[in-house]
Amino acid sequence: MTGTRTVKHTPRRGVVIMMVDQLPNLGREQEMLAEMGLADIEDLFSDIPSHVRMQGELPLRGPQSEEEIIADANRLLGSNVALGDRVSFLGAGLYRNYIPAAVFAMITRGEFLTAYTPYQPEVSQGMLQAMWEFQTLLSELLGLPIANLSLYDGSSASAEALTCAVRVHNRKATQKNVVYVSQLITPDKFSVMQNYCQGGGIEIRMLKHNGDGTIDLESAKEAAGSCGVYVEQPNPIGILDGGIPLLKEILGPNTALIVGVQPVSLGVVEAPGNYGADMVVGEGQPLGSPITAGGPLYGIFACSKPYLRLMPGRIVGRSIDVDGKVAYCLTLSTREQHIRRHRATSNICTNETLIALMGAMHMALLGPEGLNHLAVRNMTACILAKQKLSEIQTIALPHIGSHHFNEFVVELPGKAKDCLDYLDDNGIVGGFNLNSWYSNRTNWLLVTVTDQTKAEEIELLAAHLALWSSKAVAA
Repeated sequence: MTGTRTVKHTPRRGVVIMMVDQLPNLGREQEMLAEMGLADIEDLFSDIPSHVRMQGELPLRGPQSEEEIIADANRLLGSNVALGDRVSFLGAGLYRNYIPAAVFAMITRGEFLTAYTPYQPEVSQGMLQAMWEFQTLLSELLGLPIANLSLYDGSSASAEALTCAVRVHNRKATQKNVVYVSQLITPDKFSVMQNYCQGGGIEIRMLKHNGDGTIDLESAKEAAGSCGVYVEQPNPIGILDGGIPLLKEILGPNTALIVGVQPVSLGVVEAPGNYGADMVVGEGQPLGSPITAGGPLYGIFACSKPYLRLMPGRIVGRSIDVDGKVAYCLTLSTREQHIRRHRATSNICTNETLIALMGAMHMALLGPEGLNHLAVRNMTACILAKQKLSEIQTIALPHIGSHHFNEFVVELPGKAKDCLDYLDDNGIVGGFNLNSWYSNRTNWLLVTVTDQTKAEEIELLAAHLALWSSKAVAA
């Protein structure tokens, strides 16, 4: 609780200035307690048994005024390094792309910023239309007829796709309650998949890869007859895998092909729906959302018609009302808090509408040509970086013969951790230590570039990598 006090201050010549000071806790607790019909602050906690209550004081400072709190917050935030303050080659799932200023201008309008779930369509037509536009744009981008309005993030979207595949295919599957996942899956995403699958009794098996980072198509035949297979295009180490478009033919009609995507790549890469993918998921952040402190994010999810009634999340439908006017409403919802909770297909309680609409605005502003241009800029920067780093004799690019989007692996003559520490000391965020994902890859560095990466930054990285690696070899 805060209050104010008025202080008279007389600087000179008898002029009296009234100053208002913010003060904490001016003894108004009793006023609050009296209003609640309580005698003491302890009465607020009388329902908590004494043996489970914490004894003693929390190690916290005393009460602060509003000004003091803001000053402390600014001091603490001032110690952070903003992404734009450093040369950065960090990606590994989140990517810097230019977002038109119009996105931020539009999303801060009150009708978007403060909108709640549009349960009452008669007063939410504008919001519902915007949500429907997002779904439509996503369907066109992914090459599938149906998209939902959205999931928490890319990890929850991929996990939901696996459980959806089991719901649809388990009856006809020869490998019941079994799904396959790419061997290169990142541990954080895989842990979410495990959390989702273990409760449903779903077994996750790994899909083997070749030494060059591509799918082993021969071993993929083992997944035929399972409920679903999850792969990524590009994969977690940046490779665009030419074998993925062949997977659906190998798996057959009764096994769902689930493809995880980096959505910006679809400006130059074929939409998965066009080569047989049954579900397409991914992290929507590269479209519309800047990189902040790990969020906010939004998951994208699209599917073909057989999965429509068993897909997770929300769908906005477009229809005609009794007056013959176009009307929008939430449709085919089977979430646990709805009246048909016993038929719920997911525990997704909300969505990421605000952030998803930023993605819709970004896509709409770019259009097909703009998205193609953005993707080409990303790929061009990646090609340039590969060419420059391949000239360094003391490092290697294990998958240099492959096509990449955004990122690629650099094999160092020493530990990636030591290299990143050196680069950090020189003002460069050098990339991602792949030992965090793959325990046997202590010397693998994932270098990421986007349309925001400058040629001189690539030159700077190359110079420092050459210097560090030559010293590592000499040692």
